[in-house]
Amino acid sequence: MKIKNKFIYNITILSISIFLIEMLFKIVNNKNIFDLSSLRILASSVIISLIISYIELFIKDKLVPKINILVIFVISIYSMLQAGFNNFLGVYISLNVRSQAGAVLGYIFDFFKSFYWYYYLILAPFILLIVYYELINKKKIKLTIAKDSNKTINTFALISFLLVFGFFYHISLNLEVFQNKLQTIENKELFKDPTNPSIAIKEFGTTVYAFLDIKNVFINDPNKEEVINKPTYNQDENIVDDTKWLELIDQEDDLVLNNLNNYFINNTYTGENSYTGLFEDKNLIVIMMESVNDIFINEEMYPNFYKLLSEGYYFKNHYSPRNSCATGNNELSGMIGLYSIYNKCTANAYSSNLYPESIFNLFNDKGYKTTSMHNYTEKYYERREFHTNTGSRRYYDVDDLKLEYNTKDEEWSSDEDFMKEVVKILNKYSKDERFMTWLTTVTSHQPYGSSRYGDKYLYLFENKKYDNYHIKLKRYMSKLKVLDEGLGVLLEGLEKQGKLEDTVIVLYGDHYPYGLSNKILEKALPYSIDEKYENERVPFVIWSNDIEATTFKNYTSYVNILPTIANLFNLDTDSRYYAGTDLFSNKADNLVIYADGSWKNEYAFYDASNSKITYYTNKEYTIEEIISINEKVSNKIKYSNLAIQHDYFNYLYENLKK
Repeated sequence: MKIKNKFIYNITILSISIFLIEMLFKIVNNKNIFDLSSLRILASSVIISLIISYIELFIKDKLVPKINILVIFVISIYSMLQAGFNNFLGVYISLNVRSQAGAVLGYIFDFFKSFYWYYYLILAPFILLIVYYELINKKKIKLTIAKDSNKTINTFALISFLLVFGFFYHISLNLEVFQNKLQTIENKELFKDPTNPSIAIKEFGTTVYAFLDIKNVFINDPNKEEVINKPTYNQDENIVDDTKWLELIDQEDDLVLNNLNNYFINNTYTGENSYTGLFEDKNLIVIMMESVNDIFINEEMYPNFYKLLSEGYYFKNHYSPRNSCATGNNELSGMIGLYSIYNKCTANAYSSNLYPESIFNLFNDKGYKTTSMHNYTEKYYERREFHTNTGSRRYYDVDDLKLEYNTKDEEWSSDEDFMKEVVKILNKYSKDERFMTWLTTVTSHQPYGSSRYGDKYLYLFENKKYDNYHIKLKRYMSKLKVLDEGLGVLLEGLEKQGKLEDTVIVLYGDHYPYGLSNKILEKALPYSIDEKYENERVPFVIWSNDIEATTFKNYTSYVNILPTIANLFNLDTDSRYYAGTDLFSNKADNLVIYADGSWKNEYAFYDASNSKITYYTNKEYTIEEIISINEKVSNKIKYSNLAIQHDYFNYLYENLKK
């Protein structure tokens, strides 16, 4: 048997294989394969196959099957790994976070163990292609092509096909019929800059996303200008004097900076409320707790944390949405009240930024002694630089604190020992000196195999009550016990120093323990986490010894922490500088915004990756209302990202100061 046109033959083989991989990826990720994005993905599969097949015309025939197999293997593995990353870390991987590759490699076995069996179905086209070529070899099917004349024909075919499929692809990015009107980012904008991998992969497929991601890293211009309609200035001049800011807007020639000026000057101004200044002149300790979710709310096992929660302000619907580099990015967001860049290690990439409006600088301006501490090294995040540039007067890491840790086996240091050193440092302040310190813990970080702290309190979970708990869950809970003991050390130390009654303690989890599956975690949680992103609910507590214990139902996340603290301490700032809002204001957003533009409130959950909304009550939004919320959500993320990329608040501070 002879096949007369190798070019068309290879296009067909590759197109079918790539498209099957993409459809299998959609299926295993619960995406609809019968929407218009599949037509766009089919077109891109053909375009990619056209280019590869044309190159193969100049390669020896016997090498072509091997090249095709290699191409399909690479695409299959990449797609399968993307599915795995999304399941394991809650985000799709990007080259923008390649600096964190070591973090993943450190947990490579846990990563692959987290794979669902059906993820391996993505390899089916690769396996079928090998089988197909083996059958061809056995039957001795020859691929032949006329010598010189067909080169011209094939070149003409290449150009024709590229024009047809390229034109279709172009109109699929621009025509309204191909654009879901609820989608938070238009496809043509997402194609230029795939800042939202979740939507980009859904609309373009993993193969095109890979090319866009590479382009974004090595070719994309981070200083590109973007035109928006200038909004009408709408602040009440009796509340705030914006004379200097308005003058800056009139004089500024940089389009991006003026877009930012116009957005933030029109942002929500919350003003004062009955909670304003409640903690004025008190000390503050903020504790970002590593991998802590609501399992930590257990009076029997974790009495110190439970004391703080049960005696303080507890926000039961608080979430820490994951993004790339969740710990560092969510830490930075807590410090500056802005959303980090979804597909980038923002804390590292923009570690040299200055944030006059950060939590440290607000307390610096009020004469506080500011410090920050973390009981690990700079291996993953450049904390010494970004903490200092964010305003911390002194940063202490694990070596500064002289704590024991094992870098070879990734054994973290003890939060209990960490708090002992914290107490020593705080003891240097007199009772009349006001301090603000930020603590980031580490012991409860994965892995949850056998380890010093994973086994230390394992005996506490060996009774019948915990019989159905997975061993990894028990080890996680053992690590949490180390953290709780550390909180006990801190409370006792402050009390002995006579500072506890003058100190406010704020605690929140950086993200849920993503080394454990939802099925394992649900054994120890009082609620289901089957719904997408529900596993990202974490504790948020504000404690002071002189407040009435209150549970709040606000839907909130880490961006609201700073503006809320600023109001409680009556700090000199402008609420418009933040993407978050003061939770005690009647203008507060009762809304959780996830990294991919999804959102949740007391009425509904909107999934941005498929533009679907799920309701919890009888209240339903109109299409216009959903679009309005989506636009608000999109702008909060977009302008937070632009502000970080352009070091905007440093620019604003310097210009307004003049």
